[in-house]
Amino acid sequence: MSGFPSQNRGSDALTGPGLLSSEEIRLRRKVERSLRLQGFQLKDGELRAPAPLDKERIRDLHRQARTACIERARDGLRRHEPRLLRYFAHGAEVEPNQIRPQLVQVNARTEEELLFRYARLQWSIPVSAGYGRRLRFLVLDETNGRLIGLFGLGDPVFHLRPRDEWVGWDDDAHRERLRHVMDAFVLGAVPPYSYLLCGKLVAMLTSSAEVQEAFSEKYDGRTSLISGRAQKGGLALITTNSALGRSSLYNRVRVDGRTLFVSVGMTSGSGEFHFSNGVYADLLRYAREHCAPSAKNEQWGNGWRSRRELVRAVLPRLGLSRELVYHGVQREVFVVPLGRNARKFLRGEDRTLIPHVQCADDLFAEFRERWLLPRAARDQRYRDFDPESLRLWGG
Repeated sequence: MSGFPSQNRGSDALTGPGLLSSEEIRLRRKVERSLRLQGFQLKDGELRAPAPLDKERIRDLHRQARTACIERARDGLRRHEPRLLRYFAHGAEVEPNQIRPQLVQVNARTEEELLFRYARLQWSIPVSAGYGRRLRFLVLDETNGRLIGLFGLGDPVFHLRPRDEWVGWDDDAHRERLRHVMDAFVLGAVPPYSYLLCGKLVAMLTSSAEVQEAFSEKYDGRTSLISGRAQKGGLALITTNSALGRSSLYNRVRVDGRTLFVSVGMTSGSGEFHFSNGVYADLLRYAREHCAPSAKNEQWGNGWRSRRELVRAVLPRLGLSRELVYHGVQREVFVVPLGRNARKFLRGEDRTLIPHVQCADDLFAEFRERWLLPRAARDQRYRDFDPESLRLWGG
């Protein structure tokens, strides 16, 4: 039994208490069945993740959502898969002493965009496509043209308690200065480079002078849809979350003695990934017929502010608690200050950001000596990697 009444909408329903329609009953049962299949328990009106919640269990919870994400991408990417796989190196093609990373910015409707979309499907948990402003980069190995990794920066969520407390924002500064923050919605290396700890290299490159320059070129002077004012000033902060609980990727990443990724706390364990395994499409169809969208300004679109907002609107209509968006899978929150006075600048106490300026080549030089060469000397697993193991849809 789910612990939920079989007929009543519940007191927090948008249209008040009442009997569920047959459509709503079917949809609610589908939601409950989906959550159980993923490993969650519904008890006393709450969603409970299985314990202990180690990294392998977290991967299991995401497995259905990842499978659904790959299936949604099939029509757009399957025919390109044989060609895109050629960008992934065989282990024998990688010479650690010869690696030369190259940052390549991804533009829409290009080969690089296809590769970016395909490569992010290789993550063990489903990855967002990013929201609002976006900067996407591939990291290629110039010596062989193969893909080392990738990262994407998008608009941050408006409220994120660990980040906001670290900055020390008041409401006015928060609204005014959030535009100087971007969130890394995907970040990491692909095999065989991941065996050589190149995820840390990709993480370091997010802070590079090249990325800061790309941000300024794309967004400085543009008028914000929200404020209606021209955006001025550079990128001051990057945020990101660990994929699997507490992070090993971002730990001990230092540049010139400075900790690059600063841990500032844990997320609350909420979101909508557990509705993204095919159920979300049904919730969306229901919402379009029965719910008022949450986007209020026609310039921002006439749909929903986020997938989470849609889920929270529909659940009470099915007699389910809107708090089922709290899945209990917490992630570690990191901030990457891009200036010596990043916090003061974001609080509005300093008018000008004093940036840390390190180019990609300098960051790689530090990574090469600290991580790459020692790892290559003691771990040869990368040599056995076959990119055919990454194939998603078969021949």
